[in-house]
Amino acid sequence: MTWSKALKDTVRTGLTVERTKLQPLVAVRGAAGVAIVIGVVLWLATPTLAVSSAFGAFASALVTFQRSWRPRPVLALAVAAGLAISTFLGYMAAADHLVFAVLLAVWTLLAGMAWAVGPVSGMVATQTVAVMLITVTLPTSVAGALLHAGIIVCAGVVQAALIVLFPIRPWGLQRDALADALAAEADYARRLRHDPVARFDAQPLMDARSAAELTPRQARNRPRQLGGPRGVAERLRPVLASLADPVVGAPAEGPERDHVRDLLAAAATVLDAVARSIRWGRPVRLPPEVMAVLEGAESGSMLTGPARRSALRLIALLADAVEATDETVKEAPPANGDQPAKKPRNSREKEPYRHLLRPTVPRLVPVGLRALRREARWSSAIGRHAVRVAAVSLAGYALGSALPLGHGYWAPMTSVMVMRPDFGQTYSRGVARFVGTLVGVFVGGLVMALAHPGPWVCAALAVVCIGLMYLLMRTGYSVASACIAAYVVFLLGIAGEGWSQTVEERVILTLLGGLLAMAAYALFPAWETPKLRDRLADWLAANGRYSLAVLDTYARPAERKPRRVRESLLDARAARQAWDDAVARAQREPVRHRGISRSAERGAEAALATMGRTTMLMEAHLPDRDATPSKEAGDFAAALRAALPEAVSAVRERRDLDWSGPLQAYAAWQARVGDEGVAVRAAELLVDALDELAGVLSRGPGGRNRAARR
Repeated sequence: MTWSKALKDTVRTGLTVERTKLQPLVAVRGAAGVAIVIGVVLWLATPTLAVSSAFGAFASALVTFQRSWRPRPVLALAVAAGLAISTFLGYMAAADHLVFAVLLAVWTLLAGMAWAVGPVSGMVATQTVAVMLITVTLPTSVAGALLHAGIIVCAGVVQAALIVLFPIRPWGLQRDALADALAAEADYARRLRHDPVARFDAQPLMDARSAAELTPRQARNRPRQLGGPRGVAERLRPVLASLADPVVGAPAEGPERDHVRDLLAAAATVLDAVARSIRWGRPVRLPPEVMAVLEGAESGSMLTGPARRSALRLIALLADAVEATDETVKEAPPANGDQPAKKPRNSREKEPYRHLLRPTVPRLVPVGLRALRREARWSSAIGRHAVRVAAVSLAGYALGSALPLGHGYWAPMTSVMVMRPDFGQTYSRGVARFVGTLVGVFVGGLVMALAHPGPWVCAALAVVCIGLMYLLMRTGYSVASACIAAYVVFLLGIAGEGWSQTVEERVILTLLGGLLAMAAYALFPAWETPKLRDRLADWLAANGRYSLAVLDTYARPAERKPRRVRESLLDARAARQAWDDAVARAQREPVRHRGISRSAERGAEAALATMGRTTMLMEAHLPDRDATPSKEAGDFAAALRAALPEAVSAVRERRDLDWSGPLQAYAAWQARVGDEGVAVRAAELLVDALDELAGVLSRGPGGRNRAARR
């Protein structure tokens, strides 16, 4: 992509205003916290302290809107503590410009590295840098610095208390994540009716798993409805795929295929009903015609072989999903007045649900330190981002102080707020920040010029602006930036700042900070494009471990290890998501493709997706512990295990892949048993996928393995 096209895309993205679901009650609660803090401090203390407390209350509430699975009060208190520490240290160093510059560089470097822990940690750390730059400009002493820090902590306590006293849809994010996962399964079932090899986006399942990680205290208070359905959703996907696939399921055409389509439609209806039940805490309601399809599939003999086993497994899992909602199933009354159909009985006992343990806040410290050590290297995008943002903040601070304007901190603050570890977000946020600031300072300045409001009216207007920001922040960064700009104008009005000077300074310094951020990424980039081969190799390695775990179960069913299969599946899923994210970022970068072309990228993605899907089909029919071991599956697994490391290295180093060992092992397997059995039929799809991967990445036409196979 050229620079001109990349800039057009980032400008379009930054200025896009999206329609999204608003949360007015949550926004009102956050704005009420800001109003309480500003009002009390303005009444009992000075306007300067009121401005300081306003930033603490604003940031403490802002973090609670982020997509984090931790309790909201804990997030508010954590960010308030971080803001208080950064404010106090900033005050201690503010008297000496050199000392403050060193502190700013170190603190910003650590804030940039905080993105290694997670996006919420990175956002919180960025807020601490911004508040440090703002509050140190408010005159005070050492005792006053302690008072400012204490006021900020109190602001966080107020926001946390409001969350506890006025809970709005508790566990709402967890409910939505689980409901989205079930709804994604329902959509997958519907698409499988028309496309038996339809792609499934695993992101909703990954989000549901993250949402299910609980601290011990959360586990004691978790609604029972958020228990079993997640595990059911995980087990449903391979069953749905194996039922629809014409290789291991029903034939592509005929009565069995029609019956499979009806069963998939019924499964989608059940999953949608369970998703609605979990999202809103209501009973599951199923129409009688759906129950009739499920009961007919359970008692009839329309399907045979692997397809029938998949159908029975699907019915049992759907019954588990309904029962796990902990509500009585209520069927919609039939139109003809007949008795409602009974729900299908579950053919096995419901498995006990075990929650995933999330570390408590103290135990997060070693986790965070390990993440920082992992990313503290020159080749890391996070490490380069930390160096980049530290250098830009210093440059912005120096330029802002040297210019004959007040409020020089706005330049480095803008740079820190817009910079992200990837090119697309940095440039789109830079454009959105500048445009939003223009709108916000124009509106705020116009109100100040026409109305000349006093401190209390300015405080009220600031609360209104921040309430609008909380309400509209998910519609686009430009909208949020406009609200924040007006909020700052009114806050400075509380302290008696002139509105005309504020508008001029804010526009110029915001433009300067945005340009510094963009120039820094252009001069010191961390492009994702050259790393695509590494991401592809990681995905191949993860897929290979998943395939080996499943094949080993066929080879030695008595040594079956479900946990190994499960962990390898999660690794493969994470590698696939990392690849998708990398490709999305690379497509927005103004660099030429080095190492892999667009066509090879798409072909390799299709081949590895087929490899993962084929392994999932085998997983859906794993043998029991007392089943007969498959020596052929063991030989195929041994050949794949021997070839995999060299293939992963070949992908990284741009060499041809050699799958001759697995191809020969599969040929021997097929010669012994023919096409009987799910495993050998799936193995054919697997070697086809490996062959296709070798072909698209081969430097020569056709690829080495295609010629070898012929």
